[in-house]
Amino acid sequence: MNDILTVIWKEWKSMFRVKGGRSRFLMILLTPVIMSVVMPLVFDSPEEWTNGFFAVILSVIMPLLIVGITIPDSFAGERERNTLETLLASRLPDRAILYGKWLLSVIFAWGVTIVFLLVGLVTVNIKFWDGEILFYSPLLITANLTISLLMATTVAGTGVLISLRSATVQQATQVLMMIFLVPLIVVQAASMLFLRQMIEYFETLDAVQLLVITVAVLLVIDIAVNLAALMRFRRSKLILI
Repeated sequence: MNDILTVIWKEWKSMFRVKGGRSRFLMILLTPVIMSVVMPLVFDSPEEWTNGFFAVILSVIMPLLIVGITIPDSFAGERERNTLETLLASRLPDRAILYGKWLLSVIFAWGVTIVFLLVGLVTVNIKFWDGEILFYSPLLITANLTISLLMATTVAGTGVLISLRSATVQQATQVLMMIFLVPLIVVQAASMLFLRQMIEYFETLDAVQLLVITVAVLLVIDIAVNLAALMRFRRSKLILI
């Protein structure tokens, strides 16, 4: 655990030492904050945000974008900066290196998503204030927190797999975003064309059952991806790349 915390601390500091790191960090934080303020303002009732599926959709997209920006640097960035050999030559265990880099992106993405949900809730309370404090429904907050965490860990595991074999951060980012963003773009296009039909369809589904199925599918993918990353990470092979 101490070794993992050491790697997390190293990665956190390097996030700001890299050229443009601080500006990138601010952009990562500003984007969800702006979205969490703007999105709730367009709704006609608070229930659309506190009990609707829009917050869940953004809780899927937010970890994807944040992890997609941070995780490609995990190993491809070390390779670009010619620091990978130094890291691999240290006494840190293989799993400490892997988990430390993986955990930083996951914790960061999930933390920003929670901030996003809190700011959105504050925005809704300000706009629709009638003397009572509004909260997310228990089912919705459970869905938001669970799905966003699983998305963060799944994307992080996939990003590690890609970053291990990528020559540059740009290459790793492009491949990772292509894997996850293309399906989202297709879904977004479909939702624009068939929005009302999709809303009517989702309203016919049992919310608890849908959440259980979604979490189960994400959990299976998550475990498979991260086991593959764990098996693929071999210090001796990385030195030879």
